[in-house]
Amino acid sequence: MHKDSSRRHHPVSLQEAAQASPTLAHLASLSRESTQRLEAVQQLIPPAMRSAVRAGPVDDGVWCLLVRGSAAAAKLRQLLPALQAQLRAQGWPKESIRVKVHQ
Repeated sequence: MHKDSSRRHHPVSLQEAAQASPTLAHLASLSRESTQRLEAVQQLIPPAMRSAVRAGPVDDGVWCLLVRGSAAAAKLRQLLPALQAQLRAQGWPKESIRVKVHQ
């Protein structure tokens, strides 16, 4: 096996990789957007539940919130109208929010 010393693999950061690939750039953008949405509504989620809620994917006008436990998911579903109103007030488009239980 011939080693080509002119081709060295250099580690790159996720940001550098995302900039070099349109697909990765798009995924990184969606991830940032999802995190920003969660930050925008964080204060509406009861403090005891905040650690159980994670920002999930944004896909076709639906933002997914990942929640640990069915009880927390049920409570979060009750808060959806307030969460959507908060997002609209901060300039996010009118979209639906889906709550998905994960472990």
